[in-house]
Amino acid sequence: MIFDFHTHIFPPWVVAERDSYLRREAGFASLYSSPKAKLATAADLLASMDRVGIDVSVALSFPWKDPELVRRANDYLMEAVARQPQRLVGFGMVNPSEREVAVREAERCAAGGLRGLGEMRPDDQGFDLGDQALLASLAQVARERGLILLTHVSEPVGHLYAGKGRVTLEGVWCFITAFPQNPVVLAHWGGGLPFYALMPEVEAALKNVYFDTAASPYLYRPQVFPRVAELVGADKILHGSDYPLLGQQRLLRDIRGLRLAPQVEAQILGGNAQRLLGWS
Repeated sequence: MIFDFHTHIFPPWVVAERDSYLRREAGFASLYSSPKAKLATAADLLASMDRVGIDVSVALSFPWKDPELVRRANDYLMEAVARQPQRLVGFGMVNPSEREVAVREAERCAAGGLRGLGEMRPDDQGFDLGDQALLASLAQVARERGLILLTHVSEPVGHLYAGKGRVTLEGVWCFITAFPQNPVVLAHWGGGLPFYALMPEVEAALKNVYFDTAASPYLYRPQVFPRVAELVGADKILHGSDYPLLGQQRLLRDIRGLRLAPQVEAQILGGNAQRLLGWS
């Protein structure tokens, strides 16, 4: 099976009233002000999956700051997953800055059939990944309810791009070492964290950490796949396109063009996701 572990969908009412949400939410505006920035609904994602040959996609919510928008978007995600439980896995959203409200919403997401929380973007929601006191209750609920945490991470060097943000390795390191029992997915190759895995303490801290490949063609040459597999193991890499920022076929073509060992390719394209999600 082929999984896409990092896609984004929006409710139709966000797509229809895009300009309104650009004015209301600075984080949304930072990513979607350009008319070229695409928005997709669950129906759009499913149509793309059928065209490309993706069996299952992890559909991520957006890190709205407004708790009411968070809740309404989670409702849409729950409904989409309930309609297509064999094709879509839902990751809801909370705003950790809302503390107990966030904890209750995480509980509601789990009860509604969602499998994780993400893609968290601390810059947009006004919290610090290194704030252990703020995040402890949320991390506990995620552990107890089997929710995977997925967060945006940026490279501390390299080119600037819309939405890059300032979520770099220091905060991520604090987060994964504070909550080592929580399964965590670090988006965009973890901002380069795998390249530090030759340090014994970093290698040890990655026991429950996985790296998705979202937007990889915008960030790295395709050789990043065998390099990271060598450093942290192919079992830590989750194929994710960042659809609709990138079409789902682009990354599939790049991975297959590498001619990785069949077992390694199978792990990256779906085996690791199946194992992490407990998918049968």
